[in-house]
Amino acid sequence: MSATGKKQVGLVGARGYVGQELIRLLAPHPGFEVAFASSRALAGQRLEGCACSFENLDAEAVAYRSADILVLALPNDLSAPFVDAVHAKRPETIIIDLSGDHRFDGDWVYGLPELACSNEASPCLGVELGLSQDFGRSSIKTATRIANPGCYATAMMLALWPMRDRIGGTPSCFGVSGYSGAGTSPSRKNDLAILKDNLIPYALKGHLHEKEVGRHLGHPISFSPHVAAFFRGLSVTTHIPLASHMTMAQVMTDYEAAYRGEKFVNLNFDAPPEISCVRNTHMAQVGGLTLAEDGMSLAVVSVIDNLLKGAASQALQNMNLACGYLEGTGLEN
Repeated sequence: MSATGKKQVGLVGARGYVGQELIRLLAPHPGFEVAFASSRALAGQRLEGCACSFENLDAEAVAYRSADILVLALPNDLSAPFVDAVHAKRPETIIIDLSGDHRFDGDWVYGLPELACSNEASPCLGVELGLSQDFGRSSIKTATRIANPGCYATAMMLALWPMRDRIGGTPSCFGVSGYSGAGTSPSRKNDLAILKDNLIPYALKGHLHEKEVGRHLGHPISFSPHVAAFFRGLSVTTHIPLASHMTMAQVMTDYEAAYRGEKFVNLNFDAPPEISCVRNTHMAQVGGLTLAEDGMSLAVVSVIDNLLKGAASQALQNMNLACGYLEGTGLEN
């Protein structure tokens, strides 16, 4: 902790879109202070709003800095050396991994606060349903190793969670995201010349987020991701086969019970939510609920900003909870 009384945060992988968003959110935070940010490409440049410059740090150098919280915003398969080095030198450091490296690791908590507990005063539902307790606020508050969910996985989980014990088949999720989800390294998925007047499907079987949702929902799903020519935000339309007949009143009651009092989830029963409603915000919107005539299948639309609720602001929710701050601190705007 610094002389100001703020907890010291280290950030590795700060060059990417998510790293930049997190730096922006942390700069005015009353309880956190960016102690260092590692980026080989940006080394020597000043961090906007922070009293330090980017550095190029290896795993041992990061561990030596002894941050209270370490945020890893690296591509998949690159976090292990940093986790191992910090664990050996300072195991009490809270690590938030934004990659997919630890979302399937039972020693890590899955950092989607809106799961398991409907609000701070409500009991966790996972015990009743026999589900894993590697997620939810009660677990995040005591965790030192937190796996931040994927952006698409966040939207899919929020759509599916209220129906988790009513699923009667394999839900199908059709997703479209902006090209910021493809990262900063050049590829077909972020090439505007290729994306112009186009929609690109990819990873139509075995996508990491498909496996991720299947694990934490406790039920397999089918996922079809696509990328379009807008920069940020994503939308998922989920079709859920139901185990038994439901009425719209029952469906609405389940969604209201799941998200009552949630600061960062809005329900929209009037119309399917649109990306423009959540772009540049910390909010998820879930709605457009449409029940089949026979009451045996449900369509749900969920939208988020992939760089914020799908990554950076969700990481800050987890940091706040793990450090004893109010969950929404620094996310008021």
